[in-house]
Amino acid sequence: MTTINLATKIKASKQIVFDVSRNIDIHQKSASKSKEIAIAGITSGLINYNETVTWRGKHFGFYLTHKSRITTMTFYNYFVDEMEEGKFKSFKHEHYFEEKNGVTIMTDNLQYETPFGIIGKLFDVLFLKRHLTDFLLNRNQILREFSED
Repeated sequence: MTTINLATKIKASKQIVFDVSRNIDIHQKSASKSKEIAIAGITSGLINYNETVTWRGKHFGFYLTHKSRITTMTFYNYFVDEMEEGKFKSFKHEHYFEEKNGVTIMTDNLQYETPFGIIGKLFDVLFLKRHLTDFLLNRNQILREFSED
């Protein structure tokens, strides 16, 4: 199991950051480098508890699909998306929101497992963890821009 933890400070209320972070249209903008688009489930607007979205994007030269469901949601503090279908053995992304003095600290806790045994683990160490970290950092920068706008 690999874990990525990131904390991002955003000068906006946690209600704004919470909604921006579950906005499908804004996610598509943040994932434009990988040509990621929503192709099924909730494909625009805000995703809510127990709803799904299926993403299609180009990663490592291949078009991949990834279906996630929002499995937990506590307005405006926390939500979780978990993979239902995709290339990972498991994939769980927790999103935390805490506001202090008009600044929201958005924390990502991403846990995933790669398939393919030792080959998958090696791919993770050499490429995947950095790729996913960069993907989240870029996403969080876009979320910051939309939230602070």
